[in-house]
Amino acid sequence: MFFIGPVVLVFSLPFVHFWKTNGMLLTLSLLIFGLMLLVYASDRLVYGASVFAQSLKISPAVIGVLIVGTGTSLPELFVSTDAAVHNLPDIAIGTAIGSTLTNLLLIAGIGAMIYPMNIQSAVLKKEFPLMIIVILLAGIVVSSGNLGLREGTLLFFIGFASIYLMIKMMHKTLTQTRYVLPLETLSRFELQTNPRNSVALFWVVIALLIIPVATRMIIDNAFILTQQYQISGFFVGLTLLSIGTSLPELATTIVAALRRENELALGNIIGANIFNLTFVLGMPALLSPSGFNVDAFYFSFAVLVAASLLFGIFSLGRKQRLNRGKGIFLLVCFIIYITVLCVAHSLLT
Repeated sequence: MFFIGPVVLVFSLPFVHFWKTNGMLLTLSLLIFGLMLLVYASDRLVYGASVFAQSLKISPAVIGVLIVGTGTSLPELFVSTDAAVHNLPDIAIGTAIGSTLTNLLLIAGIGAMIYPMNIQSAVLKKEFPLMIIVILLAGIVVSSGNLGLREGTLLFFIGFASIYLMIKMMHKTLTQTRYVLPLETLSRFELQTNPRNSVALFWVVIALLIIPVATRMIIDNAFILTQQYQISGFFVGLTLLSIGTSLPELATTIVAALRRENELALGNIIGANIFNLTFVLGMPALLSPSGFNVDAFYFSFAVLVAASLLFGIFSLGRKQRLNRGKGIFLLVCFIIYITVLCVAHSLLT
């Protein structure tokens, strides 16, 4: 993650002139570039916050769940917040639900294809039902078709309660020597070198400078897509933004699968989904209460419930093993889902 920002910037410069000749391509390119910058800045922010937390002798379980576990969902939170501020609730809600679907189908599928994952941890067996409960509660809260202060407060309450339960479940299983910083990729290695707080502060400042620019770039170009090119905000959130903001989860899952660390790979997916459906979904309700596209929500949420049940059956079935065959099936389901979205949107427009 450390080199994503500079590398993308250098290699993108020769194409700027070409982009200017095509409005749609320019808009998509700026949106994708903004997503990559946001992912990079979020990673640096998590790294800096984790260093400060370790220097304060905070429990590894608390760091793992509060800072790193939720840190992979920071891009979704920033996009949702900025979309809410600009009164674009469909983009915010689509991103939250779409990212959760991406985690369950695309990212879990890729992780299982790299290396089959056994579900042996007692913590994971407790977190799976918690994730299903959070998904159902979030659907009930938002089913009225309105995101107001009441809905936002309920979602945040569910989110904080879930984090508390996860910390309690993880506290007995995590030690300082094993999984010093669970659910993280590069920051976990970097922290073992005992960096100074001044270095952490530097990255926090850099991240806080990049994040507003990146989110503004994302939302502005997403708005152009919805207005100038007649593309649904829900569709943009469910596809482009959800896949782009899920890059941290994808990176974490791939590295964990390569290292054969099942608990990290699956725990990352579960934690990110809970965060998406509580804080990311609740943020627009608190900042900019409004209605949204109910039909699009019902369709996407029905797919989400089906995907979560499929993911649970595959993971907690008789063999409690997410093997390559199941991973391929999840990936095929994701491709079918995206294809249906594209075809349906084309027919509607």
